[in-house]
Amino acid sequence: MRNRFVLSSATNALMVLLCTCAAWAQTTTTKATPRAAAVSAHRVAIQVNDSDPKVMNLALNNAKNVIDYYKSKRQAVIVEVVTYGPGLHMLRSDTSPVKQRVAEMSLAMQEISFAACANTQANMAKQEGKDVTLVSEARVVPSGVVRLIELQGEGYAYIRP
Repeated sequence: MRNRFVLSSATNALMVLLCTCAAWAQTTTTKATPRAAAVSAHRVAIQVNDSDPKVMNLALNNAKNVIDYYKSKRQAVIVEVVTYGPGLHMLRSDTSPVKQRVAEMSLAMQEISFAACANTQANMAKQEGKDVTLVSEARVVPSGVVRLIELQGEGYAYIRP
């Protein structure tokens, strides 16, 4: 009789423990994290490797249209504009024909970011014999091409205007 009581108590304790663990696991796995939110968002990488202001404006138009579209559907979106080669002029503080627009879009749209290639920046500085400064909205990445590869590996759609 005593063994049956001990076995019943042990079984009940085990059931309580399993239910507690299951409840804990459910609450911890269903919490949204920034990374989880980013994974569920639509993600777009836009390449700019041309110094033509028309191409730069087209890239910004594409970014704005994508963001506006998904916002109208109440869906999350992340857009990263990646510049390298002659396209770095888009983010140069001294030569950008679109720096005002980049600043305005960065302030108005938290979904957009701008990446500048460090390789290109260094090569331009060497050729021009002076530092190449970028707009404050630019984030320097080691390589623009490698950044695009990484973004595509993370599931970003690739756009080249």
